[in-house]
Amino acid sequence: MASEGMRAEVADSWHRSAAAGVCADEPQAPITLSEDSLRDFREAHPLAHVFPLLDDVLGQAARDCDAVMAVSDASAQLLWVCGHPQVLRRAESIGFVEGANWDERFVGTNAPGMALRLGESVSVIGSEHFRRSVQRWSCAAAPIHDPTTGQLLGVLDVTGGDNIVVPQTMAMVRAAARMAETELAHRKLTTGPAPVPGVRRDSGLAVVLEGLGRNDALLTIDDGSGSPSTIRLSPRHSEILLLLASARRGLSGDELAVLLYEEDSSASTLRAELNRLRNLLGDQLLASRPYRLVAEVAADWLAVEARLAAGDVVGAMRLHRGPLLPRSTAPGIVRLREGVEMSLRSAVMGSGVPDLMSTWTRSSWGADDYEMWQAQRSAVGVGSPLLPLIDGQIARLDRELG
Repeated sequence: MASEGMRAEVADSWHRSAAAGVCADEPQAPITLSEDSLRDFREAHPLAHVFPLLDDVLGQAARDCDAVMAVSDASAQLLWVCGHPQVLRRAESIGFVEGANWDERFVGTNAPGMALRLGESVSVIGSEHFRRSVQRWSCAAAPIHDPTTGQLLGVLDVTGGDNIVVPQTMAMVRAAARMAETELAHRKLTTGPAPVPGVRRDSGLAVVLEGLGRNDALLTIDDGSGSPSTIRLSPRHSEILLLLASARRGLSGDELAVLLYEEDSSASTLRAELNRLRNLLGDQLLASRPYRLVAEVAADWLAVEARLAAGDVVGAMRLHRGPLLPRSTAPGIVRLREGVEMSLRSAVMGSGVPDLMSTWTRSSWGADDYEMWQAQRSAVGVGSPLLPLIDGQIARLDRELG
């Protein structure tokens, strides 16, 4: 007997789609890149260097199994679509064409849009699509990241019929995406990294820190060899590196201790932690007097703040994976965490965009945000199918908060 359930990530996507006002009966995706601008846009995009490789490997496989392969940019605009001619013609009926935008906010639940939103490989099968016109199709997609900075460049997708719904398809798409990232890394190794204005890279190292929604931060170190290494840090080392990454000029021992410990702690305790961290990372990366990271530093929470500074609330929400080191009670981390959360919450509240509010209230950290639920109710309008759900949550909070 077939299951009547729905996968959690798909259900979340349906909520975002409904909150964005996507019409389930609309047949096609919107065109956001005209034919005149598409060619220049593609030539300037980093994935233009690896598309011939993707077309040769995955594109040919798509043609052989009556499917299409697509490559989008980071805003879900389809830059390349190739496949069997007959399948391409059928795909035109739903607007799966070059220049179309398959962001969830425009066309509802679909694999390229979800892969961009989640930053991970996803598949969407038949009736899981929000729009009815797309429910005859199934798709598998994987994001492609810059191998040095971790920046999301776009998404690789294969779309077709029932024959797509096999584990081998997702494995093939993931492998092709990783192959593209390897090729990009090879190009950077042979051509040299582009200089970053205003950022010191005295050691020749670049590091990426990920702390949003994680209790133990991930540190990726790129020494220019083309083989970055990733380390899962301990909770204390996570706190130290996040504090140093947020203080580019460095911190004295006393300053770091105040930000790190809730109560007074001896200098020897901090020195011992820093010695263990230096043994892990090496002297080349962690310098002293003052303590600082001698590298080109990128971090996920800094990217969220930068998006907000540029007025890109959608981009900030897409990058936000949850509170920064949520279990940490280090005073400096608490301040960083609250700063990011308050800035993002204020931006979402002020945006008046229902799907952003819906993403916030459906999260573990925003589920009890009474003001956001009220703002979402006002934003969706009187005809929204989400009104009963929103009213139910407001009534729940009324009962619980008295």
